[in-house]
Amino acid sequence: MTTGRTDPAWAHARLHVVTGKGGTGKTTVASALALALASQPGHVLLSEVEGRQGISQTFDVPPLGTDETRIVRLSGGGEVVGLSVEPKAALLEYLQLFYKLGRAGRLLEKFGAIDFATTIAPGVRDVLLIGKIYEANRRRRDGRHKGDAAPAYDALVLDAPPTGRIGRFLSVNSEVADLTRVGPIHSQAGAITRLLQSEQTVVHLVTLLEEMPVQETLEAVDELRTKGLHPGAIVVNMVRDPLLDDVALDQARAGRLHKASIRTQLADAGLEATPALVDGLLDEARDHAQRIDLEREQLQMLEATGLPIVQLPALPGGVDSGSVRELADLLVPTFASHVQTAEQ
Repeated sequence: MTTGRTDPAWAHARLHVVTGKGGTGKTTVASALALALASQPGHVLLSEVEGRQGISQTFDVPPLGTDETRIVRLSGGGEVVGLSVEPKAALLEYLQLFYKLGRAGRLLEKFGAIDFATTIAPGVRDVLLIGKIYEANRRRRDGRHKGDAAPAYDALVLDAPPTGRIGRFLSVNSEVADLTRVGPIHSQAGAITRLLQSEQTVVHLVTLLEEMPVQETLEAVDELRTKGLHPGAIVVNMVRDPLLDDVALDQARAGRLHKASIRTQLADAGLEATPALVDGLLDEARDHAQRIDLEREQLQMLEATGLPIVQLPALPGGVDSGSVRELADLLVPTFASHVQTAEQ
């Protein structure tokens, strides 16, 4: 279910960044989004930058490496290509691209300079991670980065760091550009910042209807807007329908559920309606009503952002490639209609 207004600027979006507090199902949603975008059909790159191999586990494919690898081909012709961006490999590629170091870059790695740059130097790691996505976005189907050839990818989905780190992650290139002032690092950092702050990039936030994830989501929305970035949709994941209708919820909340009716229903089910069992069910019903109240309150807070809200159901059988496709079907009406494939 989707509520709120879909931003018409999404018609220009190519890079979909997905973030969320840990445990909200961020990788699952990113994977489902990539499938939804590929259903146009489209050629979609799905990348991860945290080294957790969450994408390969979701699709039950071998671990992703630093080479782009097709992980799904849809019957309609669309496909999803996977990539795990690794800072060391990205730095070696960067040194070759801008400084033509070749074997000298390998010597730097041998002497530990690469490890130093990717783990110690402030901001360098995130710059390299985003830079790899930037390069994939620029690349044409003929392998070049300029020219009349169609883009290599119709859309890119980035399984990004959590909400607590997303603002810094996406704005680090702006800071690097200010520090370097001149040279290829300054030029690339500035170009990446322009991409991330343009209408080509939207940041979708995954949350649960719980206080901590919702609070982090609201803070992230404010931070993104402050930094000139574009929040996209809020995806409320693992939504469960109420077990009771509104009348029963009101009664449960007030402790007015009819004990005699509960005893009768237990007996009809072949269970002994002991006082302890009946009282326990009444307590659970009251707790359930209070949880529904909390969820509705959290949903209202999310709706106050003015962003589109997409609700995805909880998957009773857990997450696998089949269930991710079910989620993708639910995302198609919101996301896929905003993608123009390169052939169009």
